[in-house]
Amino acid sequence: QVQLVESGGASVQAGGSLRLSCVVSGSIFSINTMGWYRQAPGKQRELVAYITRGGSTDYTDSVQGRFTISRDNPMNRLYLQMNSLKADDTAVYYCNAQIRTAARTAYELYWGQGTQVTVSS
Repeated sequence: QVQLVESGGASVQAGGSLRLSCVVSGSIFSINTMGWYRQAPGKQRELVAYITRGGSTDYTDSVQGRFTISRDNPMNRLYLQMNSLKADDTAVYYCNAQIRTAARTAYELYWGQGTQVTVSS
């Protein structure tokens, strides 16, 4: 059984910073691309950033230059450093990962349960 557990969400003032973490556990053979998504009230879930196993990254335009995605491959962890937070960043943040378990030969997409980030102006 694979689990992704996010942490680090909180309520902060605009201009503040937060660091989100996502820990992947279970019978994992390999993890490919990992990403952070967010869903604000009344809106669709959107991609925030992703990082490949080799470390290549990409960001949605609205967070470019403010957020940094990183990962710790040996520890199966994913991070999102969020600086200069704005009220528009308020959302539930989810991590996901393409994971190959020990029992399968194909990668499957797994999601965490989310962590709430609230930014007040």
